[in-house]
Amino acid sequence: MKNILKSIIFLFATVICLSAKSQSFYNVTKYGAKNDSSKLATIAIKKAIDAASKAGGGTVYFPAGKYLTGAIQLKSNITIFIDAGAELHFSDNFDDFLPMVKSRYEGVDVTSFSPLFYAYKAENISIIGRGLIDGHGKKWWDFVEGYKEGQARSKWQNTFEALNKDIVLPDDPKQMKRGFLRPPFIQTMFCKNVLIDGITIRNSPFWTVNPEFCENVKIHAVTINNPHSPNTDGINPESCKNVHISDCHISVGDDCITIKSGKDEPGRKMAAPAENYVITNCTMLSGHGGVVIGSEMSGDVRKITISNCVFDGTDRGIRIKTARGRGGVVEEIRVSNIIMKNIKQQAIVLDMQYAKTSVEPVTQRTPRFRNIHFSNITGQVNQAGYLNGLEEMPVENITFNDINMDAQTGFDISFANKIEFHNVQVNTQMGPSLKASNVNHLIIDGLKTYTPHNNAAVIDLKNVSDLFLYNSFPVIGTVNYLKLSGSGTKNISIGNNNFKNARNGIKKEKDVLENVDVISGDKGL
Repeated sequence: MKNILKSIIFLFATVICLSAKSQSFYNVTKYGAKNDSSKLATIAIKKAIDAASKAGGGTVYFPAGKYLTGAIQLKSNITIFIDAGAELHFSDNFDDFLPMVKSRYEGVDVTSFSPLFYAYKAENISIIGRGLIDGHGKKWWDFVEGYKEGQARSKWQNTFEALNKDIVLPDDPKQMKRGFLRPPFIQTMFCKNVLIDGITIRNSPFWTVNPEFCENVKIHAVTINNPHSPNTDGINPESCKNVHISDCHISVGDDCITIKSGKDEPGRKMAAPAENYVITNCTMLSGHGGVVIGSEMSGDVRKITISNCVFDGTDRGIRIKTARGRGGVVEEIRVSNIIMKNIKQQAIVLDMQYAKTSVEPVTQRTPRFRNIHFSNITGQVNQAGYLNGLEEMPVENITFNDINMDAQTGFDISFANKIEFHNVQVNTQMGPSLKASNVNHLIIDGLKTYTPHNNAAVIDLKNVSDLFLYNSFPVIGTVNYLKLSGSGTKNISIGNNNFKNARNGIKKEKDVLENVDVISGDKGL
């Protein structure tokens, strides 16, 4: 009798458990959504989300089939589950993304079209599954690219202007004055505990995955395909804290992954940094950059690790960019275990003159790059690296360790302080492996090339002070290993080098006023 009673209790408990589990799933077809895309499903999806929210949370489920929808707004404790074989196709009717909502566009806080997936001040939200979401962005792209200044204003532009009269504008407000800002595909604003996992995304109207001011964001195993479309960045977590991006595959019409924190005065006013990011195990194909920081970094970017990634066919590999007027600091960045191939421009870029401007006094408008470290990188690229600081604010404390590049041209560095190269090989098709000007405190340890050129030194330094060069061993055929020029070149020390294979270990131009300090152990001078 006891065993029978136990069995009944167990069966009853199981039924209750299964019943509770079934109730936590909200199938959108039960709320009126058609899975043959014959009818706009926006209202049905909203009903399913509202029902789940009313119950305290749950999973809004899309079984296999095609769904046509407008903007979808998530609430706390909601999971959107797009099953394998399910496709969400977003309408290209701009009215289906009204009313306008609080958003952020290229680092400026605005009220604009609703993102396709949107959440505001929500917690514990997810978009998961093996299904597809398609933004049908072409109509958005065509409207922006076809717009000419002076033509008749659309109703959407008039609405935008009415809602954004008092926004804080960036230094160049041209885009805002157009009054038509394409919506991001997925934008979560001021949210906590955000998960995006497994889905495939294509044809975004604008930036694709764009968390803003969020905390604890995980983006995993996502595929993004927007390779022939304007400004369709892949993953742009902006002013977020504690972000993990892993195992993603990205091919887009702009940057693959970009880290931002607001633009100019709007960004400095919000003062919300991007910090504590981990980016790992990703592949990037088409894109302006593999992983990019900036140029909107006015709220600071710090504590970022980028590792175990492959960039194949992007314009650049790692790119950090800013300009006078941005302010903010980029610091505490680690990049390691990266393979780059078919990089059309630079493998590594740190550019503080992304927009050409004139020298100005150091103020809150002055950006800073410091404490940035690269290691274990191989590449077949156009240019190995480009570091371009400001005259009034050089890039500072940048190190390169265990780098191996085959490149058209080598590293080009200007306006920098505390730069180190350790075990770096750059095989160029033309020019120096390393060219530097206006650099202070430069350490070069074991820099080598197997493709020296008769008409260029391996290392070409102009107006460089406090140089320590050691462990150099040029290959046979090297004409000039180290060339020094410029009246600002001083405090040059070398040691433990073997220059026996070089015609000239050191070539010093007449405008160099100081002698080179040979410490010890140098051969072939």
